[in-house]
Amino acid sequence: MSRERKKGGRAPRSTLAAMARNPILSKLTPAEQESIASVLERLTIPAGTVVVREDEPGDFMDFILDGEARVRRSEIDLKSLTAGDHYGELAMVGVGRRRATAEAATVLTVGRLRRGRFEELARSDPALAFRFLQLLVNVMGDRMAAVTDSLADLLRYRSLPRRAVVEVRLDDRVLSVSTGTSLGDLLPGEVNGAPVMAGLVDGKPVGLHMPVVCDGAAAPLTLNTWEGQRIYCRTVGLMLLEVARSVAPGTVVKIGPNLGPSMVVSVAPEEAIDRTELARRLEEGMAALSSRAAPFREELWTTAEARAHFRDQGWHEASDLLRGSRSTLSVLLSCGQVLALSCGPILPHAGHVKGVRVVTHPSGLLVDLGDRVRRLLPVGPCIPEDHVAREVACPRFASEMSARHRAWLEAMKVDSIGSFNALCIDGQVADLIRVAEGFHEKELSQVADAIAKRRANVRVITIAGPSSSGKTTFIKRLTVQLAVEGIRPVNVSLDDYFVDREKTVRDERGEYDFEALHTIDQALLRRHLRALLDGETVRTARYDFRYGKSLPGGGQELRLEKNCVLVLEGIHGLNPALLGDSVARSQLYKIFLQPFTTLPLDRLESVCPSDLRLLRRIVRDRHARGYKAADSIGRWDSVRRGEIREIYPHKGGADAVFDTALAYEMAVLKVYAERYLLEVTDDHPAFPTAFRLRQLIDRFVAIYPDHVPPTSIIREFIGGSGFEY
Repeated sequence: MSRERKKGGRAPRSTLAAMARNPILSKLTPAEQESIASVLERLTIPAGTVVVREDEPGDFMDFILDGEARVRRSEIDLKSLTAGDHYGELAMVGVGRRRATAEAATVLTVGRLRRGRFEELARSDPALAFRFLQLLVNVMGDRMAAVTDSLADLLRYRSLPRRAVVEVRLDDRVLSVSTGTSLGDLLPGEVNGAPVMAGLVDGKPVGLHMPVVCDGAAAPLTLNTWEGQRIYCRTVGLMLLEVARSVAPGTVVKIGPNLGPSMVVSVAPEEAIDRTELARRLEEGMAALSSRAAPFREELWTTAEARAHFRDQGWHEASDLLRGSRSTLSVLLSCGQVLALSCGPILPHAGHVKGVRVVTHPSGLLVDLGDRVRRLLPVGPCIPEDHVAREVACPRFASEMSARHRAWLEAMKVDSIGSFNALCIDGQVADLIRVAEGFHEKELSQVADAIAKRRANVRVITIAGPSSSGKTTFIKRLTVQLAVEGIRPVNVSLDDYFVDREKTVRDERGEYDFEALHTIDQALLRRHLRALLDGETVRTARYDFRYGKSLPGGGQELRLEKNCVLVLEGIHGLNPALLGDSVARSQLYKIFLQPFTTLPLDRLESVCPSDLRLLRRIVRDRHARGYKAADSIGRWDSVRRGEIREIYPHKGGADAVFDTALAYEMAVLKVYAERYLLEVTDDHPAFPTAFRLRQLIDRFVAIYPDHVPPTSIIREFIGGSGFEY
C-alpha cells in the first residue's frame, strides 16, 4: 500500500473529479471540496486487500478515486463501489466498529479521511465540518429509506406483526415479550446437561435465532432427542460443505446417511482424491469455522431464483426437486457461500459445534460427531466406544447389493428425489416399479442359489434385520425361490421362545428390555434345534403375548424331512451367542436385511433409512393393527436401541446382505402416511417427528399402488399382499 500525504496547494484534477461525483462532496462548493481534499491522505491499495473488516475498530472513511471495491456483511455480498463512492462513513459519526467488510477488487486509489484530521478541520473550520456531517447524515438517511422501501416491497404481500407485545407460554409461566424477541433469548442454553438445539413453538421445531411474532407455547428441543440430533447433523453437514467448497473446489461432496453419532459422506471422483488429506483439511476447516463462530443464515428466495441458483452451481438434485415445488418461495440455509435447501432448523452459528472428527470410510468419509453427541443420544448407552472403528470395518448402509442397486438407479437416471419426481411426471413410474421389483426378485434368486450350492451342509437359515425391514415378506419370497431349488423351508419364529414376561430383564430405566438376548429361552431353543437336526419330531414353543407366558410345548409339531431346512427369524438371528455350539457354523446360513438405498434431496440432506422404516411401521401399524402414528413414534427409541445393540454389531457375520429398499416406495407410503401423521396433535411428544416426516413425504409425488405387485415387500405394510401372514 503506497501513501501520499497532501502537503498543500491545489488537489490533483483527477481527485477533484472523483470527489465531484461523490453524493456527499458534490454538494460542497469548489472551495469547500479543496478544503476537504487538503485533509485527505491519498493511498494506492493492491487488489485483494481487505481494507476494512466487519466488527473491527475503525477511525477513517475512504473516498474512492479510482478502481473498484466490494462490500459484504456476514459473508453476503452487498454491492460494488467505484470512483465517486465511499465506505467507512460510520467512523465519522462516532461508531467505533465496522459494520461491513470492504475489499479491493482491483487496484484501488482512495482519499482517506481520518477522524483525527477531521477533528482538526472542525477546529479550524467548524462551519465546513458541520456542513460535511449534515450531508453525510442526509446520505445515510437516504440509503436507510431506500433499504426500508425495498424491504416494504418484499413484504408487501406478507403478513406483518400486528402487535408490539406477544405472550409466550414457557413451562408453567406466561411471558409477555416484545414482538421480534429471539426464541433463543427465551430458552435456556441447556436442560439437564443436554444443549438446546432449537425451540418447539406450538410443537414445531424452530431455530433459536427466529423472532417470536405471535402468541404461542415454546419449549426447548435438546440434543438428547432424535430431532435435536438431526438439527446438529444438519449444522455439521452445512459446515462441511462450506469448507469443502474452499479446500476441494473440484470435488463433489454429498452428506449421506445419518448413523446417530456419525454421518457418512460421499466424495467424487474417488480415483482423483487423497481422502486422508481431504479428511484432515475438512476437519481443520470446520474447527476454524467453530472457533470464529461463523454465522448460519436462513434466507427466503423465490423458488424460481433458487432453482436457477442451484442449476448454475451444478446442484441438479436441488434444482430438479424445486421443479415440482408447489410454493413460489423457498427457504435456503447458508454458511458462507454454500446454499442448501432447508429441511428444518439449524443452529445460529458454528460455535455450537465441538469435537468433530473426519476420517476415511469405505463409502468416502465419516464425520464423527464426538463423544458428547454419542453420550446424549436416546440410545447413547447402547452405542459402543469403538463405534467409528466398527462402522469403518463394516458399514451399516453398504453392501454389494446396494452398490448394484445404485448402479441401476443411475442407469435409469434416478439419482435424487427430484429426478424420481420428474420420471413420475413423465409417466414412467410403472416401468420403474417393474424394474425395482425385478431387481429384488433377481437378488432373491441369487440368495437361494447360494444356499442351494451348500445344501449338503446348510441345515439352518437365520434371518435378522431391524424393525420394518420386510423380513416377513422376504421369507415368503425366499421360500418360493428355495422351492424352485427343491428345498423346503420350515419356519420357526424366535419370538415364540420368549421367557415369561416377569422373567424378562429390565433396562437402565427399569423397563422390560424385550430386545435383549436374554428374553429368549436359549436352553429350550437349543434343545429343540438339536432334536430337529437329529431327525426327531419336536413340539415347538409358542408365546402368549396377551398374557406374557411362555408355552414350551404349545407350538406346532415339526420334523425336518429330507430336503428341509429350518428358518429362524428374529432380532438375534445373527448373534453367535444365540445358538452357541448347538449348530455348527458350517450348517448355518445367515442373512441380514434392511433398506439401504434411499434418495437425496440435495447435497446436504437425503432420506434416512431409519425414517423409511419408521414410515413403513406407522402405515402398517395404523393400517392393519389400529395403532396410531403417535404410538409408533413413541416406541421408536426402544426399537432403535435394540437394533443398535443387538443387530448391527453382528452384520459382518452374515453370509448374505439384502437391501429391501424400493426406489418408489416413499411415494406410495405418502398416500397412507400423510393422514396418519396428521392425526398426531401438536401437544403430543411425537408431534415434532410427525411434523418432520410430513415435510419429508411432501417432497415426493404421490403414487397410488395400482402397479405394485402383490408379492412386493411394500405390500407387507400397505396391505394387498398375495401372501398370508
